[in-house]
Amino acid sequence: MTLKIKKDTKMKAIVCPKYGSPDVLKFEDVQKPVPGDNEVLIKIHAAAANAGDWHLMRADPFLIRFMYGLQKPKYKILGTDVAGRVEAVGKNVTQFEVSDEVFGDMSASGFGAFAEYVCAPENRIALKPTNVTFEEAAAVPSAAVTALQALRDKGKIQAGQKVLINGASGGVGMFAVQIAKAFGAEVTAVCSTRNVEMARSIGADHVIDYTKEDFTQNGQQYDLILAANGYHPISDYRRALSPTGTYVMTGGSSAQMVQAMLFGPWISMTSSQTMSNMVVKPTQQDLVFMKALLETGKVAPVLDRRYPLSETAEAIRYLEEGHAKGKVIITIEAKSNGHGIPQKNS
Repeated sequence: MTLKIKKDTKMKAIVCPKYGSPDVLKFEDVQKPVPGDNEVLIKIHAAAANAGDWHLMRADPFLIRFMYGLQKPKYKILGTDVAGRVEAVGKNVTQFEVSDEVFGDMSASGFGAFAEYVCAPENRIALKPTNVTFEEAAAVPSAAVTALQALRDKGKIQAGQKVLINGASGGVGMFAVQIAKAFGAEVTAVCSTRNVEMARSIGADHVIDYTKEDFTQNGQQYDLILAANGYHPISDYRRALSPTGTYVMTGGSSAQMVQAMLFGPWISMTSSQTMSNMVVKPTQQDLVFMKALLETGKVAPVLDRRYPLSETAEAIRYLEEGHAKGKVIITIEAKSNGHGIPQKNS
């Protein structure tokens, strides 16, 4: 079914005209997108702020400029994770109909989630889990799929393994804890004091407060370590790995990223340990996989704060501070807000 676009051709969006701090972001009227033959038009109810948003906004690291625009951003509307309703479909679309509730990752299709509407290829989205709100669904695509691919594809996670998640209270980390448990692992979560109870509540078997204990110095070893945040030299991670263990880096400091890229392959070739970093590859198949985990209750999003679309700059500023307890959500319509998520001034 193909629906004609309404006469209203304008929408509100957060525009990033140049690289810089959150101050460069503008709340403006822009042209409402029109779906192509293989696309759907989504009326957005919620989006999520991710570390990738501020990396793109600031062009940090500098190599981002070679992929997304040397002098200024190639994509003016940022935002990766989206949840909303299908408002129109292209003539070749077969998987979705008008009014379907969907969620997805826009990073491979031009971004655009920080707006009232976005067009998405039908193979980049999936039906929203029936038991979560739009805000909760928006928290899932990039963070949960990153955790899934890091643990399953890079880490080759197996039931019964001892798995450590460093940065367990962040967006990727809190999904990683739950996904690792769903795979049958014994999970140790590393976080700060204020997040210890949250880490326990999402299923961690053991929790290490990094302000009181250094997991790389306590003599414990793990079959799989996922570094989703923080910083330790790669030599520290090696010490915390079992002799045949695997280390996967998905986030953290620039130094940690460089070490994983430069030294990881050499260590992997010259020892029985595997050291690697990964970049998420959005797939519809993995969205559907996460949908099943959400609907069976094996995974549940943890939401920290929500901000209206007009205050996206403040949301990213808060996220950059590095103390988010779960996901930071951008709400597009007040009536679609979730179940008592703390406001930004909570």
